[in-house]
Amino acid sequence: MTAFAPEVVEAILRHMNGDHTDDNLLIARAFVDPSAESAEMVGLDGDGGVWDVTTARGAHRASVAWPAGAITERGEVRREIVALYDEACAVLGVEPRPHS
Repeated sequence: MTAFAPEVVEAILRHMNGDHTDDNLLIARAFVDPSAESAEMVGLDGDGGVWDVTTARGAHRASVAWPAGAITERGEVRREIVALYDEACAVLGVEPRPHS
């Protein structure tokens, strides 16, 4: 498992939880629990992302593996989160937005 520097993880979490709250929820619904009501990304490492997922039954923490497998470089994180988002859209039948 690759651990990224704390400041890198904090920046990614701030971005995901500030700018991509809907993406967090899509990922949680597709890969953790279809009844998820909210999701917050709370961690990540070379193996995947970690989300706190809330449903009507309560909250729990869940890990979701990166689609391409383990990663080691900070630049690979965006690629893998985008891939998770795209896969989540496919699973849920949602039209993905274009990526810039």
